[in-house]
Amino acid sequence: MPKLAANLSMLFTELPFIERFGAAAKAGFKGVEYLFPYAYDAQEIKQELDKHGLTQVLFNLPAGDWDGGERGIGANPERVNEFRAGLEMAISYARVLGCDQINCLAGIQPEKFSEQEAEATLVANLKYAAKALNEEGIRLVAEAINTRDIPGFVLNNTKQGLSILEKVGSSNLKIQYDIYHMQIMEGDIAPTLSEHIESIGHIQLADNPGRHEPGTGELNYKFLFQHIDSIGYDGWIGCEYKPLTTTEEGLTWLKSHGA
Repeated sequence: MPKLAANLSMLFTELPFIERFGAAAKAGFKGVEYLFPYAYDAQEIKQELDKHGLTQVLFNLPAGDWDGGERGIGANPERVNEFRAGLEMAISYARVLGCDQINCLAGIQPEKFSEQEAEATLVANLKYAAKALNEEGIRLVAEAINTRDIPGFVLNNTKQGLSILEKVGSSNLKIQYDIYHMQIMEGDIAPTLSEHIESIGHIQLADNPGRHEPGTGELNYKFLFQHIDSIGYDGWIGCEYKPLTTTEEGLTWLKSHGA
């Protein structure tokens, strides 16, 4: 069974953020991830990780005005300096939290620029970030997100992600493969994982439709967990789903899926 990390931006949201670490540990999770740590003191988060024996698995680079609808700045030619400043902030948090993997959100296609200009900016930013993070012993991943939930998202399928990896040309950049997003965009989950597992640095899950916990939709996660083990993936899988009812009630899937 793969290692499962609780996504604290989606799970235990009935609790204040800092209290979610203890709730995740109590539920049996050994690792945590979330969107961003930057609104909190890094030492305060570190105390919670240590107190509950949790691994900080992943968080995202700063992604612009999230509450205002921005979903990343990695592909915006006007935001390169902001991207680099955010990278430095992310590194400072990762050092404290012991986090060895950070995700880049490409963002929504900027209206003022062409798709080619956006992709060129993303490639350049990823080259810069992969090099800087490599010097810190931190891996960079980039996530493809479906265009139904986030219309216009620049990076939105596996083929495009692989093309970006090739253009960046760094061994320190991998794909963050979100099963939910890729089920919407392309399906064929198990064969895609098999063919490209060496290019995948992190996996996330949710069922479809609804983005709820495994067992609520069309995906056969019992099969997928066995498949992921069989192809040799030894990283974490982030549970980035919206509980159908409450987090606690929804956690019954862990037992039914042998987690």
